[in-house]
Amino acid sequence: MPAGLLLAAGAGSRMGRPKALVHDQRGSWLQRAVAVLREGGCHPVVVVLGAAPEAADLLPDGVRAVHAADWSEGMGASLRAGLAELEDGTATQVVVTLVDLPDLVPAVVRRLVDAAGQVGPAALARAAYDGEPGHPVLIGRDHWAGVRDVARGDRGARDLLAAGDVLLVECRDLAGGQDVDALPPAP
Repeated sequence: MPAGLLLAAGAGSRMGRPKALVHDQRGSWLQRAVAVLREGGCHPVVVVLGAAPEAADLLPDGVRAVHAADWSEGMGASLRAGLAELEDGTATQVVVTLVDLPDLVPAVVRRLVDAAGQVGPAALARAAYDGEPGHPVLIGRDHWAGVRDVARGDRGARDLLAAGDVLLVECRDLAGGQDVDALPPAP
């Protein structure tokens, strides 16, 4: 079973507040993203926080929060902190997703895990939407050190994924795959 890693450390400057604290008509983005990972088959689930450490109070029992002290550096810092938290565990794969994908559903995670699950620790896979790579991303343990080496700024694992043999798993029939940087104006 893969671990789940939710990156939720940013300040959400375009949003006007940390995305880990955003709620919409369907509830907390943070809680929904955790549920998507859990229901998609991930265990354990680790959430990386930074700008809003108080968001840890929103997490359900059994979900681990880790604080990325250098969160303001960008997504790379969050990814490094999350992988470090998982390093001593038994997971051979991790599904990485972002808190600002409010239309993500567990079926996307399950499809990604099912498609790459048999590859084991050598797996590299990501959801695609109309053929365009997106999130979540599944990274086998064999690649974790390489991800930590390249994860800088807001690039995360992008360079490793661009250079590697990555399985694209089409998911447009399940979700849109778009991150949200601003809430729509209130009616």
